[in-house]
Amino acid sequence: MAKSQLLLLVVVLVSLVHFSTGYSGRKLSALVQPQPNLLTYHNGQVLRGDIPVSILWYGQFTPTQKSIISDFLLSLTSTTQSPNPSVSQWWSSIEQLYLSKAGKSGGPNTAHVVLTNQVSDEGCSSGKYLTMGQISELAAKAQPKKGGVGLVFTAQDVAVEGFCMSRCGVHGSDRRTGSAYVWVGNSATQCPGQCAWPFHQPIYGPQTPPLTAPNGDVGVDGMVINLASMMAGAVTNPFGDGFFQGPKEAPLEAATACAGVYAKGAYPGYAGNLLVDPTTGASYNANGVHGRKYLVPALFDPSTSTCSTLV
Repeated sequence: MAKSQLLLLVVVLVSLVHFSTGYSGRKLSALVQPQPNLLTYHNGQVLRGDIPVSILWYGQFTPTQKSIISDFLLSLTSTTQSPNPSVSQWWSSIEQLYLSKAGKSGGPNTAHVVLTNQVSDEGCSSGKYLTMGQISELAAKAQPKKGGVGLVFTAQDVAVEGFCMSRCGVHGSDRRTGSAYVWVGNSATQCPGQCAWPFHQPIYGPQTPPLTAPNGDVGVDGMVINLASMMAGAVTNPFGDGFFQGPKEAPLEAATACAGVYAKGAYPGYAGNLLVDPTTGASYNANGVHGRKYLVPALFDPSTSTCSTLV
């Protein structure tokens, strides 16, 4: 490839990194190392202590799909020790890298996720095309508590404004209730090459073979990746004045600043030197409860301006 063509390609790749608050725009072309700018604390609120999390399942999810995601949430602060590297070990890194440096905003430097209520809307009462405004309304139906997070998961046949085109998930907040919310969609039939990579062949970018999903469900294992990324952002930057890099309207956050990095040795189109289950051949980097295995994103370390990985 000529030098001019290569330069143009690099410019295009960098320009496609997500540019919206709380978005998980996991385009394969955005898999680049973070810029040297510092991800800093803007003296606002973070979520800490006991964080109640409630779920709204929107559309049809199988019991197995629900258990994969619920087990991930339980794994964040499980009282049962999972083998290292573990999901709880990854989550504790957020406490060390961010919450411990959040100034005197009060409360402990811990983020103990407590899974509370779950509700289902299998009939899709608001239709199968949702706007961002409707996402926040659905999050309210999950009845998040103050200092908590309402999670909205949409099924694979539900279209959401901007889904696949610019985002795989989003987090936001409601200052009136003092709660945050997260939305993540199942991309299995809409854009697995974008929102479920590296468990599906990428839509564009380096065409490396897809990896085997650790829980046998490409769409839901992809949802876990985006859920992890959005939960990290919701806790460290819930109201837009916490930890972020760049403009407030288009920030890079704890996980999105390391898009596409999952293990040491990662580079565009390659997730890194992941662990491989000898029985199933599945790739992962974190152990969870009930023998689950998951893939979680690298976290940006503000003190070193590098991406911190479990493996």
